[in-house]
Amino acid sequence: MGLVTPDFGLIFWMTVSFLAVLFLLKKYAWKPILKMLKQREDSIEEALKSAEKAKDEMARLKSDNEKILQEARVEREKLLSDARDVKEKILSDAKEEAKAEADKILRAAKAQIESEKLSAINEIKSQVVSLSVSIAEKVLKKSLETDSKQIEYANSLLKDIKLN
Repeated sequence: MGLVTPDFGLIFWMTVSFLAVLFLLKKYAWKPILKMLKQREDSIEEALKSAEKAKDEMARLKSDNEKILQEARVEREKLLSDARDVKEKILSDAKEEAKAEADKILRAAKAQIESEKLSAINEIKSQVVSLSVSIAEKVLKKSLETDSKQIEYANSLLKDIKLN
């Protein structure tokens, strides 16, 4: 029962031992432990701040990336639109050029046809005149075989001529 009811000497030496351990802990261990805890707390706080900065930086980079992607999309659409416009312009220019060339060829063909037509008409006229003169010559030879017929014909021609 000695432990249940401690003696004054035991309490005294336990108090002295406790105070000695407390003094030793305070003198040699407490400050380094508190210093280490403070350093640990500071490093954790700095790590949290760094993580927050990194998070903000990632958000900013993500926002910048989205903006760059949007600008790239807009630029791509602009380039595609410009390419479509250039294609349409080239096609319309080619169509106009082909139409102009076709019109030129058509005009040239019409002019050539008209020229050949006039040439053929002139040639036919020439042949008709030649044939008419030949026929008239043969008819006149036949009808003017005698002198009296020739004189009669000359007189009829003179009557047809009107003098002014």
